[in-house]
Amino acid sequence: MKRLLVPTPSLGDAKGLAEARAARRKLLAASLAGAALASLPWRARAQARVATPRQTAGPFYPREFPADGDNDLVAVRGRNGLAKGEFLLLAGAVMDVSGGPLAGARVEIWQCNAFGRYHHPRDSSSAPLDPDFQGWGEFVTGANGDYRFRTIKPVPYPGRTPHIHFRISGRAVPELVTQMYIEGEPGNERDGVLGSISDPRQRAAVIVRLDQAPDGKALAGRFDIVLRTAT
Repeated sequence: MKRLLVPTPSLGDAKGLAEARAARRKLLAASLAGAALASLPWRARAQARVATPRQTAGPFYPREFPADGDNDLVAVRGRNGLAKGEFLLLAGAVMDVSGGPLAGARVEIWQCNAFGRYHHPRDSSSAPLDPDFQGWGEFVTGANGDYRFRTIKPVPYPGRTPHIHFRISGRAVPELVTQMYIEGEPGNERDGVLGSISDPRQRAAVIVRLDQAPDGKALAGRFDIVLRTAT
């Protein structure tokens, strides 16, 4: 897990003081998110070890990565605001089909903002941008294979049900691109990408139930990613 160190600005450095305060707010939010995620009984609800299906990356994988490319997508370095939308604490583990954790897996996510628009030049939607939403983030798993993000609950846009894109990669990790969906969304049955998964077990494995986080300030969900590794 990356550790965020907050430098102390020199006296009279107003800009540095503001940046340090923003960084401390972000560190506090990440700490609170981690505590909320750890308190949920997710291990008991972990999905069966069915290999996570491949899905299209779509046209909006970033061409340029944001300078603030951490696992907190709702707070952007240098800005005081927070992303629009309903906050989501998203966690899971990257593992093989036998349940063994995969360390060193780079987990990337990207999604549209709360208005249904991506941070991407090819998105010609008239929906507004959200400069306080990072849009893309990454996390590298440790020995236990766990990852976590603070983001927003995905929203629908024309032609697609709510979803979050995932890309898993690493030196000893087979690459996988997939998508995660939300349980109970009315658009799930009509979504062509989700509907392309013919195996009902694999389809169920990418649909995630969301619950209220213990602090009542966000939703929380778990999405385990199961990879077929070389034997």
